[in-house]
Amino acid sequence: MKKPHQALHTVLKAACATVATVAFTGLVAANAAHAADASNGKVLADAHNCAACHGPNLNKPVSPDYPKLAGQHADYVYWALRQYQMGTSNPHLGRNNPIMQAQVQSLSQGDMKDLAAYIQSLDGDLVQKK
Repeated sequence: MKKPHQALHTVLKAACATVATVAFTGLVAANAAHAADASNGKVLADAHNCAACHGPNLNKPVSPDYPKLAGQHADYVYWALRQYQMGTSNPHLGRNNPIMQAQVQSLSQGDMKDLAAYIQSLDGDLVQKK
């Protein structure tokens, strides 16, 4: 026979496991709510004229001050776009670049995920350290 504190401990563990499962399921559902569409990302990249600064196929920037984007990880690109969108409204998270801030203001989070998927799909000259 279990003592009262052991029974309470067992109930608490079960409740925590249930909450964790529900939270994880919600997180998975939220991420699946918008599967990134690279073809829409290409349309957005063309519409926003990303190649004007980042060059053909977003791999040959017109200035060394601009990054090569082609092949960059989608999660990194998405977060960078979100940071530009936040701009100086959140100095701890935002990126301060007036050109990029203006480019991303009209984008939804889904649009940014689509752009990120498109950029990741491109062949690029990025080199990963081994």
